[in-house]
Amino acid sequence: MARGVRRVWTALLGLLGLVAVGAIWEGYKAIGPDDGVLIGETRVLPRTTDLAMPHLLDMVRRLGEPVTSAPGAEPLWRAVYDAASTSFGIAAVGWLVGVTVGLLLALLMQRIRLAEYGLLPWIVLSQTVPLIAFAPVVRRWGNQIEIGTWEWPPWLSVALIASYLAFFPVAVGALRGLQSPARIHTELMHTYSAGWWATLRSVRLPAAVPHLLPALRLAAAGAVVGTVVAEVSIVYPDGIGRQLITFAGQASGDPAKAWAPIFGAVALGLVAAVAVSLIGLLLRNYRRGEAL
Repeated sequence: MARGVRRVWTALLGLLGLVAVGAIWEGYKAIGPDDGVLIGETRVLPRTTDLAMPHLLDMVRRLGEPVTSAPGAEPLWRAVYDAASTSFGIAAVGWLVGVTVGLLLALLMQRIRLAEYGLLPWIVLSQTVPLIAFAPVVRRWGNQIEIGTWEWPPWLSVALIASYLAFFPVAVGALRGLQSPARIHTELMHTYSAGWWATLRSVRLPAAVPHLLPALRLAAAGAVVGTVVAEVSIVYPDGIGRQLITFAGQASGDPAKAWAPIFGAVALGLVAAVAVSLIGLLLRNYRRGEAL
């Protein structure tokens, strides 16, 4: 009962946060200067014109209108939904690959201490590579891969970049979780003559769940961000990332339209978070002492 009340309260707080953001937006637009707030020559708060800050109602209304004025054009919400669905599928593939690689690296580093000393610094260092510079390189390498009649599809380059951001938190979080069991528990398994695999299955993996779930959430966020950035960097036309750039270029004539893919990207992140939360529900018996 207490857990159900807590979930309802959490949902209400989330909804209240959205209402507060909307109120702040409209409040600032109502009282803020058209040219924004300037300190010297530096603008610290944005302009409040309809071009820079459309009304929220205008943004919502624009979602129901056609994308363009061409006859038979689909509604804007449908175009955003299709692009976000494409990006979600790519991010899901990247997340799965990243989680798999991260778990395998964590298992290797837990099993072989020398591998931890050798690999962990490079895993951390890998996240310092600028993604915008890395994405075109992955695309160029992918274009050179041909196996028989099969050619490397552009979306796979996007998924690979998404997995590049997703594997890091999983590798670090899973390693910490696999190393978290108390020594008395591992020694007890040793007295039972249990091998590494039995100890892993019965002790280390259950103990790793409270550390792994936050890592999976971070991996989902990283996969979504990596997907959007990669779509922009390699000019992948079907995802929400490229749609952000395309509609932003039309903002001078249709400012409300430019915010539609932003809403789509936000919804994409929320769906990814909910998907990971469902995994948490399946593993709820192992979540005592979860690392937040």
